[in-house]
Amino acid sequence: MAAESDSQTVWPEIEKAERENRRELVLHGAAVDKKIESCGEIHPRLYSLSLLNYLEVSQCPSLHSIHQDIRSLVHLQSLILCRNKIASVPKDIGELKALKVLDLSVNALQDLPEEIGCLSELTTLNLSCNNIRDLPLGLSQCTKLCSINVSKNELTQLPEDLCSSSSLELLNTLIASENAIEQLSSEIHNLSALKVLDLSNNKLQEIPFELADCPKLKEINFKGNKLKDKRLEKMVNGCQTKSVLDYLRVGGRGKGKGKQDGESAERSDRNRNVSKKKNAQRQKNKTEEEEVDELKQMVVRILHVSDSPAAVMVKVSPQVKDVRPFIVCCIVKGMNLKPGNAFKRFLVAQTKLHDEICAKRTAATIATHDLSLLKAPLQYDARPPDVLRIVPLGRKEMKAGDLLKMLQQEADEQRKQKRRQNVSGLHKYLQLLDGKDHYPCLVDADGHVISFPPITNSERTKIKKTTRELFLEVTSSTNLQICKDVMDTLIIKMAELNKFTFDHKEEAGSDGEMDSTSDPLVDSSASPELSVVQVKVLDAEGNLKVVYPSKTDLTSDVSHLTIVR
Repeated sequence: MAAESDSQTVWPEIEKAERENRRELVLHGAAVDKKIESCGEIHPRLYSLSLLNYLEVSQCPSLHSIHQDIRSLVHLQSLILCRNKIASVPKDIGELKALKVLDLSVNALQDLPEEIGCLSELTTLNLSCNNIRDLPLGLSQCTKLCSINVSKNELTQLPEDLCSSSSLELLNTLIASENAIEQLSSEIHNLSALKVLDLSNNKLQEIPFELADCPKLKEINFKGNKLKDKRLEKMVNGCQTKSVLDYLRVGGRGKGKGKQDGESAERSDRNRNVSKKKNAQRQKNKTEEEEVDELKQMVVRILHVSDSPAAVMVKVSPQVKDVRPFIVCCIVKGMNLKPGNAFKRFLVAQTKLHDEICAKRTAATIATHDLSLLKAPLQYDARPPDVLRIVPLGRKEMKAGDLLKMLQQEADEQRKQKRRQNVSGLHKYLQLLDGKDHYPCLVDADGHVISFPPITNSERTKIKKTTRELFLEVTSSTNLQICKDVMDTLIIKMAELNKFTFDHKEEAGSDGEMDSTSDPLVDSSASPELSVVQVKVLDAEGNLKVVYPSKTDLTSDVSHLTIVR
């Protein structure tokens, strides 16, 4: 099969990556799927791109397997193979010794090769939305793992070595919701870095009291499990993380009943020793628990579009359907960016979200605007490169096509100067528009293009330290839900940042950027509370496509956040 495919015309995306010695390659969508369907697999020339460190092949239902030649991509650090129909992964994947991120979510996998345990540099493993019944033994050998997501599979248990191994000292997130897991190992306390544990909607009847010995655990979710201890089940369904852990820490009601006296006494002694140890530690350093209590004061208030005298609406043009069809927007009020490093922290957080949940802008793109600098209503449109004009951040007005040419020239120059193949900044997103004859854009009522996703925003609506009302926009070519998930995550992060700024009471301009318009009364916020105003997205005929946040949005299980509707 590989030899037959090689005789066919090399895919232009692969040929371009080969010619330009690219380090990143994204293949996704209907056009790529059609090519895979015609030859039965990815073109084998792909596996000759030995310089690649980022490869994504997604949204291709015709992709059922990965060729063993994947082992040739020895420099791969991120391998994104989500939203396909992959049913098998070759054991050769274990030879990708530099791999840090492996995303096989939303496929048709039933099992995985044990060679996954050979990925010694792996930090992130996403296997969600498959049909996996057993995880491979040896995952504990991936000692740099920080995050594992195995939600929505058919697991009946987690591997014993996953919980019992003390070698996974960096694992902070374990998500295994919506499986059929019947028991959680009492060795779970060995995961010393665990912060987030989600085992909701499984078949657990008990939660081991040793879970309370995880020193950094802050978020747990056991909703949807029919626990024997009904008092504990009530706590769990109320998402009272601290209460649940305190309850487990003292052994819970009725713990030890039906056990031998010696075993009960031993458990009680162990519980007392654990409690003494934890009390001593809390007396010595209370910051972690105090931090959680303070975060519980975070409040996000949702204002319905009908309650807003100046409601902002977005109308979607039919032209975006085949370009970047999904968009979600809202307005956030009360964000204090003026004090200290608050503005910088917000920009850093946005960049991190782009790299992580947005998968380097391939899944979705975030745009933030100063609400006072745009005029509603807005239109989400798609225009040819020589028609779309924008004032990019930090540049003069130009056509989108000219902007991409300029960025490409800068990328080439950057490669020459730094003598390396990968590039930084906006340059690394240019390939996301390859092959598009129309580019997406958000246009305000004055005809100004304020956003050109996934490349840049406009200088006209750029946020500043003095911005207090933000218009947020998330777009995607993948699906609407990823837009909502990203927006949820962004708003929660904003609430955390605003609370941090409020608690630390930094002075305006303390980062060396004193604003001449600084108003101490404005900077000294009376409350870190944020308000989120709904924004409706309508189709060309005025029919409602989506409103955010709806009743089903921002239903976060984050224990330290209160949503007021």
